[in-house]
Amino acid sequence: MSRIKDAFKEKAFIAFITVGDPDVETTKAAVIEAVENGADLIELGIPFSDPTAEGPVISSANLRALNGGITTDKVFDFVEDIRKTVSIPMVFMTYANVVYSYGSEDFIGKCQRVGIDGLILPDLPFEEKGEFEPICEKYGVDLISLIAPTSENRISMIAREAKGFIYLVSSLGVTGVRSEITTDLDSIVKVIRENTDVPCAIGFGISKPEQAAKMAGISDGAIVGSAIVKLLEKYGKDAPKYVGEYVKSMKEAVRRG
Repeated sequence: MSRIKDAFKEKAFIAFITVGDPDVETTKAAVIEAVENGADLIELGIPFSDPTAEGPVISSANLRALNGGITTDKVFDFVEDIRKTVSIPMVFMTYANVVYSYGSEDFIGKCQRVGIDGLILPDLPFEEKGEFEPICEKYGVDLISLIAPTSENRISMIAREAKGFIYLVSSLGVTGVRSEITTDLDSIVKVIRENTDVPCAIGFGISKPEQAAKMAGISDGAIVGSAIVKLLEKYGKDAPKYVGEYVKSMKEAVRRG
């Protein structure tokens, strides 16, 4: 049984951080700052050479981390280490090929051993989740479903089978900061609520407190990635304190949602 439900005791703020950008020590400090300043769940990005769902900010972070020598094994070592300090739920965000090439059984079994609660694979179609779901169930790792504005008549089907939480994609395209989010998310959340009591959080494009408050008002929480990764890109090894300040402001906004 994963800890993910613990993140949604109140409106949740979920922070995404790419492991190894600019280095593992900075990632660790940034995660700890995020947790201490109110993050309810941490999404850890495993760097991949072809991150098709990512915009330029997170794609660049993947490249910097890979050039810095990060590997999937080093990511697992990182989680094992940070689990000595951090008890809130943590999930991996990566791509199906990363899991395949590692060996699905080995990868997901190791997730359980180091304390990863869930797995988000944005390039995995709902219809093909059977490749991974039985292994995830075996090891108690939630395979997180994504619902997008294009899911339409599949929303109810995806919601009914969801585990952990539902990642509701706010808008079409790749991750990145957006000035405004215009998708009719209320109607999507309504269909989700009619089909499951698994919480849903909205991500893609959220960067400002007012956006986070609005998304939390519609759903059970807000997910932020690119805006945090931008701070790491801008400040490098000095970024963790800025990440902490940013997460604090966003968590306060989510509580208002």
